[in-house]
Amino acid sequence: MTREYKLFIKDIIEAIKDLELFIGEMDYEEFLKDKKTQKAVVWQIHIIGEATKNIPASIREKYKEVPWKYMARIRDKIAHFYFGIDYEIVWNVI
Repeated sequence: MTREYKLFIKDIIEAIKDLELFIGEMDYEEFLKDKKTQKAVVWQIHIIGEATKNIPASIREKYKEVPWKYMARIRDKIAHFYFGIDYEIVWNVI
C-alpha cells in the first residue's frame, strides 16, 4: 500500500518543528558541544530528505519555491558521509 504524499508533507513539517525544538536558542558553539542534539538534528534532516523524495513530481512542480532537490541532496550528502559528518554544513542547513 502506497502512502499518500500528504503524509510525507506532514513528516517534513514535524521534522522542521523538531529541529526548531532541538536547537531553540542554541548557538553554533553550543551545538558543537552537544552530541545528542547533533545526532537528533542529523536524523531530522534525514527524515526531511527521505520524505521529500516521496513527493510526487506534480506537487514539486506546483510548488517550485520549495527547494525540493536541495532537501533531498543534503540528506544524501549526510547519509553517505561515512567517515564523519561536517557539522558546520549541518548548522548552515538548519
